[in-house]
Amino acid sequence: MSEIKNPSVFEEPDISDEELNKLINGTLAMFDDGDLVTGTVVAVDKDEVLLDIGFKSEGVIPARELSIRKDVDPSTIVQVGDTVEALVLQKEDKEGRLLLSKKRAEYERSWLEVEEKFNKGINVEGEVIEIVRGGLILDIGLRGFLPASLVDLRRVRDLDSYLHTTLEARVIEMDRNRNNIVLSRRVVLEQSRKEERAQVMEKLTKGMRLKGKVSSIVEFGAFVDLGGIDGLVHISELSWNHVSHPSEVVKVGQEVEVEVLDVDMDRERISLGLKQTQEDPWRTLVANYPAGAILEGTVTKLVPFGAFVSLGEGVEGLVHISEMANTRVEVPSQVCKPGDKVQVKVMEVDLDRRRISLSMRAAADVLGIDIKVAPVEKPAETEEAEGEAAASEEGKGKAAAEKEAAPEPEPEEDLSNKSLDEMKKSELLYYAGTKGVKVSSKMTKTEIIEALEGAEEEPAKEAESAAAKASEPAASATAADYSKMKKDELLDAAKAAGVEVNSKMTKAEIIEALEGGTSQKAAEPKKAAAAKKPAAEEATDYSKMKKDELLDAAKAAKVEVNSKMTKAQIIEALAANSK
Repeated sequence: MSEIKNPSVFEEPDISDEELNKLINGTLAMFDDGDLVTGTVVAVDKDEVLLDIGFKSEGVIPARELSIRKDVDPSTIVQVGDTVEALVLQKEDKEGRLLLSKKRAEYERSWLEVEEKFNKGINVEGEVIEIVRGGLILDIGLRGFLPASLVDLRRVRDLDSYLHTTLEARVIEMDRNRNNIVLSRRVVLEQSRKEERAQVMEKLTKGMRLKGKVSSIVEFGAFVDLGGIDGLVHISELSWNHVSHPSEVVKVGQEVEVEVLDVDMDRERISLGLKQTQEDPWRTLVANYPAGAILEGTVTKLVPFGAFVSLGEGVEGLVHISEMANTRVEVPSQVCKPGDKVQVKVMEVDLDRRRISLSMRAAADVLGIDIKVAPVEKPAETEEAEGEAAASEEGKGKAAAEKEAAPEPEPEEDLSNKSLDEMKKSELLYYAGTKGVKVSSKMTKTEIIEALEGAEEEPAKEAESAAAKASEPAASATAADYSKMKKDELLDAAKAAGVEVNSKMTKAEIIEALEGGTSQKAAEPKKAAAAKKPAAEEATDYSKMKKDELLDAAKAAKVEVNSKMTKAQIIEALAANSK
């Protein structure tokens, strides 16, 4: 064995424990719980993965902390040699292990990414990893919940077909505290459908025929998918024959050819027709019933205006009540009843309106037969109904009378500045009401004016009568009349006669004063009558004159009047001038 020539190689320097610990710690990664670390996968087991992050021992990632998916095989997630980012859960557990989580490290970064897309309205994609009660769970880096009602445009009953498929959705709700993310695929589909719908609707025109697939059936019709847009075939447009329910004609998923009946761009609605793509059997059948043909039919139904008659093969025509017999028919039941066999003549065939006009009268003339018309029988119920109708009419009459008697509303304008001719009918009615003149809204404007002018002549006549009475001596009360009156009544009589008395006077003194006052004023009426006689005479003359004549008279007498004044006002002005 040869000698060692340089023994200094094996000499170890003197290093203290403190210095040794510093050297070791200098080679280790420094971190705390909750920090993100990066390492290399050194081992993959069915329950865990070992990750070298440059620490004194490898970190352990339990299988449940590898992915947000449940019950996954670690070997499908990572391989030996992969570089993985993890979150420090615990620097040292009870067993002295460093616990890490790949799932939570990804969660932190994914939350920020998803939150940014949520704020900007950007869609996310993810695989359906679970089917839960009420919806689907998508892997979008986080566990996103997609409710069943938002999976498609219409609610999906079977969600199993979506498992392990990749769906595009939009985040509609995020809650960090609850770690809750809600998605909607329907929003994405609606936006896409709206764009497709706009493109398709621009190309559609009335009368165009298209092929589509029945997408759904409702009570009032069927919806047909035209490829990105649905149109409605109303139940009345499904078949030429009567349809009780759309399912009698079409089934969901059935391919059909339809015709575009109408396109409403504002409401984004398309009306389709299915029967328009098929031959109308009615047109073929009516070819056997040309105008002028005499046929036998069966009465199917009576209506107030006639009777419907079946000619067979589903063809039905109408016999109008005026075509049922040569004599007057008040009700169709006078001639026939449902189920009767009748002879009819085809008068007209309207192909567009699908109507056939028939005539029993014309058929009878050709065949030389008579049509019996039974008398109309009025049952007790009818008589009772007529009585009720009469009572109702009487009640209506009363109501009309009450309405007629109701006062007209007060007009907005002042009528004092208007002549009768300038007033509207409603104003004349109101004016007549204020004057107590009886008029009716059924009267013409001229009739109302005549009634008002006639009423205005009455005050003049009354003035004449009053003047005549004033010219007669007033009958004086006798002492015997006053003696029967009470003191209060005597005081009132004295006041009315203008005799000065007072309550301190005795009853005899009041009577004496009254008798003296009456004798003194006995001659006054005669003087007054003499003074008023010319005016009364003038008033009598004026009352016989027309309004135009009165205006001329006023003009001649230089009395200020105008055409807006009533006849009575003009007479009053003339009479005042005469005084």
